[in-house]
Amino acid sequence: MAETTAVNDQVTDSISQVNTEVLGDAPAIAMGNLLVTTGQALSLAALNATNAQQQNNMTAQATTAMGIATLYSINTATTGVSTSDLLKLLAKK
Repeated sequence: MAETTAVNDQVTDSISQVNTEVLGDAPAIAMGNLLVTTGQALSLAALNATNAQQQNNMTAQATTAMGIATLYSINTATTGVSTSDLLKLLAKK
C-alpha cells in the first residue's frame, strides 16, 4: 500500500496499480511491435523480389522479341552467297 498522504488511499492505490500494469504490459507490447515490424519487413522483401522477377521477365521477353526480329531481318540470300563464297575459298586451299 502507498504512503499515507492527504490524498484518498483508494486513489493512490488505483494509480499504483495502473502504473504496475503499464510496466507489466511493456515487454509484451514491445515484442508485439517487434513482430509486426519484422512481418512488414519480410512482406516488403517478398514484394520487392516479386517486382524484380516481373521486371526481369519483361526484359527477357523484350530481348527475345528483338532477337527474333533480328533473325527474321537477316536476308537469307545474302547468307547463302556468303556461305558459298566461303566454301569456295576453303576448297581452293
